Amino acid sequence: MHTEVCLVLFSFLFLHNTESLRPPGVKTETFLSAPFYLKPGQVANKYYYNIPYPKGHIAVKSFNGEVVDEYGNSIPLHETYLHHWIVERYYGLKDSAPGVENDLSKIILVRNSGLCKHTLKQYYGLGSETRKTDTWIPDPYGIVVGNPEEVPSGYEERWLLNLHAIDTRGVTDRLGCTECRCNLYNVTVDEDGDKIQANYIGGLNCCYDETQCKLREGFESVTRKLFLKYTVEWVEWEPRIVPVKVYILDITDTGTGSDSCNVEYEVKECNSEERKNGDCIDTQITRLVMPHGGDIIYGVAHQHSGGAGSALYGQDGRLLCTSIPSYGNGKEAGNEENYIVGMSTCYPKPGSVKIADGETLTLISNYSSNQMHTGVMGLFYVLVAEEDRPLLGPPKNMICFNSLLTWCIEMSVKTGAVFIAGATLISIATMSLYKLHRKNQYEALATARGMVSHPKKRIHYV
Repeated sequence: MHTEVCLVLFSFLFLHNTESLRPPGVKTETFLSAPFYLKPGQVANKYYYNIPYPKGHIAVKSFNGEVVDEYGNSIPLHETYLHHWIVERYYGLKDSAPGVENDLSKIILVRNSGLCKHTLKQYYGLGSETRKTDTWIPDPYGIVVGNPEEVPSGYEERWLLNLHAIDTRGVTDRLGCTECRCNLYNVTVDEDGDKIQANYIGGLNCCYDETQCKLREGFESVTRKLFLKYTVEWVEWEPRIVPVKVYILDITDTGTGSDSCNVEYEVKECNSEERKNGDCIDTQITRLVMPHGGDIIYGVAHQHSGGAGSALYGQDGRLLCTSIPSYGNGKEAGNEENYIVGMSTCYPKPGSVKIADGETLTLISNYSSNQMHTGVMGLFYVLVAEEDRPLLGPPKNMICFNSLLTWCIEMSVKTGAVFIAGATLISIATMSLYKLHRKNQYEALATARGMVSHPKKRIHYV
C-alpha cells in the first residue's frame, strides 16, 4: 500500500492534463498514406517517401495515426495488427523523379538526437497504442522543422513513412503472428536474402513485406485496401517557441558504440520456481549517457503485448519518467482485448525535471514472462529543451522529491520489500503504476503483486 501511495504521488508530480494547454493558432490537418493491400495473414512493411506533410517553418505539436479502410473505418488490432509506424525527416533533391528517393544515396536523412546512430532515426513512431497515446507537446515547446536556412542547396525538406502491419484474420496463432514467430511464417532467409540463424525464434527478420503467417485450413476472406490515416497539429514558427530535441532510447542499447542498438529482444518464459513464487516478470536494464542535457518536456515508452511498463531514472536515482501500458477489454477499435491500446505519458512541469550534459540515465523495461514473447521492444521517447544549458552535473534542486523518495524507500523496507542493486525500486514503480492503471487485463495482476513481495526476478543488465 505504501508503495502504491508513493507512485500515486509520483504520478501527480509528472502527469497533467494537456488538453488545457493547447494555445490559440494551432492548425490541424489529417492525411492518408498511399494504399496498401492485405490478404488474410499477410504482412505489409512499406516505405513511402515524400508523404503529405505541413509545409513551411513550423513547430509540430502533435502527430498520431491509425489504420483505416477505404471507407474511413477504423480497423481493430485483432484484424490488422499495427506493429509500428515511424516517420523520418530527410532532404530530397528538388524536382527529383518519382522513385529516385528509394535510392538512399540520393537523399540526406535528418535523424533525431538519440543515441542509436544507425537505427531509430525517426522523429515520431508508435504501434498498437497509437489511438490512445497522447503526443501533444505543451506550449511554448515544439519540434521545430522546415527552417529554410538548414536545407542544403538544391534540396527541400521532406518526410518518409514506414508502416508495418500484420493481417491476423484466420491465422492459427494470432499472438505468434504479431510477434513474428519464424515457424509461423515458414521463412529461412530475411528480406535481404541472408540466412536466419537457428537460435532466432522470432522478430522483424521473419515478418517482412509480403510474408504470410499460417492460416487455419480452408480459411478464405477478401483482400483489404487499407491506409494509415495520420493527423498533424502544428503552429507557425515564431521566436517565443522553445525548440525540443527528440531522443529515442533503446533498452537493448549496450552503450558501446553507434551500432549497439538491437531494437528488439526476446522474453523467455519463466521457470516453474519463478511461477510458483509469482516472479514471472522479465526486467531489462541499461545505462545510457546523454550527450546533452536540458529540461524534459515529454516522455513515453513503446512496448509490445506482454509489456508491463517502463521507467527512466537519473544518475542520482531520481525518477524522471514512467510510462505504463493500458490494455483493451473489448472488440472495437481502440479497445481490443489483450492488446496494448495506449501508453501513459509524462509531462513534468516545465523546468522541474532536468538532466545534465553527460549524465548517465538508467532505463528499465518490464515484460510479463508468463509465456515467451519474441520480437518485443523497449523504446523510450524523450523530448528535451536545451534552453538552460550548460548544466554542471546532476541537478541539486530535487530536495522535496528526494525526501519523498527516501520516505518511500524507508516505508517499503519497513513493510518487507527488498530492493536489488538499485533496480527493484524502478521495477516497483512501473509495476505499481501498472496495477493502478489496469484491473482485468493481460496476464494477471498476480505478477505485479508478486513483484513487490518476491524480489527474485529475472533481471538483465545490458
